[in-house]
Amino acid sequence: MADMLSELDRYIEEHLAESLEDLRRLTAIPSVSSKGEGIADAANFVRDLLEGEGFEAKVMPTDGNPVVYADSGERGNASPTLLCYNHYDVQPAEPLDLWDSPPFELTERDGRVYARGVSDDKGQLISRIAAIRAVRAVAGGLPQRVKFLVEGEEEVSSPSLDAFIEANRDLLAADACVWEFGGVDPDGRPEVVLGLRGILYVEYRVRTLSRDAHSGSAHNLPNAAWRLVRALNTIQAADGRVLIPGFYDAVKGPTDTDLQLMAGMPSSEAFNREHFGVKEFVNGHTEMDYITAVFEPTANIAGIGAGWQGQGSKTVIPAYAMAKMDFRLVPDQDPDDLFARLRKHLDEQGFSDVEVVKLGGERSAVTPGDDPFVQLTARLASEVYGKPAVIDPLVGGTGPVYPFRAYLGTPIVTLGPGDPLSNAHSPNESMSIEAFKLGTHHMARLLLEYGAQS
Repeated sequence: MADMLSELDRYIEEHLAESLEDLRRLTAIPSVSSKGEGIADAANFVRDLLEGEGFEAKVMPTDGNPVVYADSGERGNASPTLLCYNHYDVQPAEPLDLWDSPPFELTERDGRVYARGVSDDKGQLISRIAAIRAVRAVAGGLPQRVKFLVEGEEEVSSPSLDAFIEANRDLLAADACVWEFGGVDPDGRPEVVLGLRGILYVEYRVRTLSRDAHSGSAHNLPNAAWRLVRALNTIQAADGRVLIPGFYDAVKGPTDTDLQLMAGMPSSEAFNREHFGVKEFVNGHTEMDYITAVFEPTANIAGIGAGWQGQGSKTVIPAYAMAKMDFRLVPDQDPDDLFARLRKHLDEQGFSDVEVVKLGGERSAVTPGDDPFVQLTARLASEVYGKPAVIDPLVGGTGPVYPFRAYLGTPIVTLGPGDPLSNAHSPNESMSIEAFKLGTHHMARLLLEYGAQS
């Protein structure tokens, strides 16, 4: 095995330029799902890339953007079968003036490559393809069947994926799933994430006048901004607790296993304090409170606007105001149920005039920390990175884990080339080339050892 691992390392290093060229071509496609740009081009490129690696691949329609499905066919229907979930869509690149290089032109500097989607999620996808390429070259083939599901709506809450997975359970059947992202913590320790929070994303709209008015009439004319602020003030208390009746009914909190895993986790509070310039975290969280707070749902104002926002003064009464809010949800909370509760709450508080539009919703799901696939992935991570792996039962972000757990029953793990400096969703998104090689080697090791269990 030691000789084969050395061969894997050598192959990944010798073919790094080929992998980065694949990444350059993929990141050059501005596949921004929120704008509907580059979707067909990206889906077709991913299909062609997987076909070039010997997969039977096809672009399949959904109610929204298409998915790319691919099957290696190795070992027929023999167990185990590994499913890789990724996405080809990316966040908008704006604000463009904050980029140091063109967002859709892969640029290398100081050991990192920069482009929109290079970390989230195109670099992760290319890393997995590079691992498959290496294993096939060194071992003479894949020791198990591998499938890919690459969607095009992850960055807009995957509205079509749930129905697609439910309708294609047999096609997607697998024994385990490697999730879209993965990487290391601020100290370079590999992280294996087991669960993601859910989300309910809404937009509030208030109109009090037919048009903006002179603020000299503020003693008589209603202000849409004040109306919206007062409505928002009924949703969350000063300590962050959501005030919608029944919002916490399904919340169970972390299990004993979750608490044991989190007790062994290093805290990122010092890194985030410096990285974001934080003086005090929410409710003064430190140490274990900082770590376990992820099991509390949240209500976050993601954007707000009304009236004059240009340079200088303009004395107006805003006729219209809007705000966007995301509720991050924990296991067993249902976004549809909570949306209905939100509407009822506003009505009962006297804000029936405040329009609420649901822009997205996903449920949370987790994989048990004692699952054998989790333990295998963590052990291999420790061996590849030379540092103990951190098993994180739940992270604050959201992804479509629920249909995988509900319809396919697969345990889910993360691994890959991400790191805290990747700036995913932000200007100057990047990926460390060294992290790409390590993440690729970790995936290759997993392919070898998981396949050997059949």
